[in-house]
Amino acid sequence: MPSTDTPLLTSLRSPRVVAARRLAKRNQRTKERRFLVEGPQAVREAVAFGQLPGSAEHAVVEVYVTPEAAERHAGIVEATLAEGLPVLTATDEVIADICDTVTPQGIVALCRFIDTPFAEVLKARPKLVAVLAHVRDPGNAGTVLRTADAAGADAVVLTDASVDLYNPKAVRASVGSLFHLPVAVGVPVEEAVAQLRAAGVRVLAADGAGERDLDQELDEGTLGAPGAWVFGNEAWGLPEETRALADEVVRVPIHGHAESLNLATAAAVCLYASARAQRSPGGCRSNA
Repeated sequence: MPSTDTPLLTSLRSPRVVAARRLAKRNQRTKERRFLVEGPQAVREAVAFGQLPGSAEHAVVEVYVTPEAAERHAGIVEATLAEGLPVLTATDEVIADICDTVTPQGIVALCRFIDTPFAEVLKARPKLVAVLAHVRDPGNAGTVLRTADAAGADAVVLTDASVDLYNPKAVRASVGSLFHLPVAVGVPVEEAVAQLRAAGVRVLAADGAGERDLDQELDEGTLGAPGAWVFGNEAWGLPEETRALADEVVRVPIHGHAESLNLATAAAVCLYASARAQRSPGGCRSNA
């Protein structure tokens, strides 16, 4: 096991442990602008993220790991130490007290907020964006973020009515994708749509009530242009006023007998359809 040169954290009353445990609450995360990342994959990506843009500070503040996990994930420990970041060994009990999961994997990173200002997202001239409007389930938010990352999206936007990006369940569901692409938070949906359209991005509202369906979009070649998909609440979709903001309201066609698709599945279908169209001949990425 790589040497961490730190004493084993054993007390649940340790100031470090108490401070980390408090980050389970949103108001505390917001106050300190810090959050926890659990599991080897996510911690690996957090360490690889490096310094915050425009700052000398690393995204990771410190890493907590059990002796057993330190041996099992020696590469992560070595990478963390190579960045000059503290690695603190802790008992299973301490890690369990810090973590949100029932069965922790023995390694946790304390991180600084890494969200990107919406103005910076627009400045980068994005070609594919996922906008989460009124999405309240943290697992869904994290899964859509992971899907957007896999589809090669340029950014994700969580509106001010959506779940906290740094909710432990959202972070865990993203499986490290949180550290792969820019994520803007707290943007009113009206502002997000208006500014994306002003930047030349075609905005599509994904909704089962759409007059157009995804097959039409694909057949007509309209998805090859820069585009943003707006996804709504898990239970009631997008309100009429939000649908009215978009250039088009598009439904995913149901060819079988299922009543509907869940949010994460619908997002995957829509984002991958755009990703393929944009990379096909004549698409906005085909000459990149």
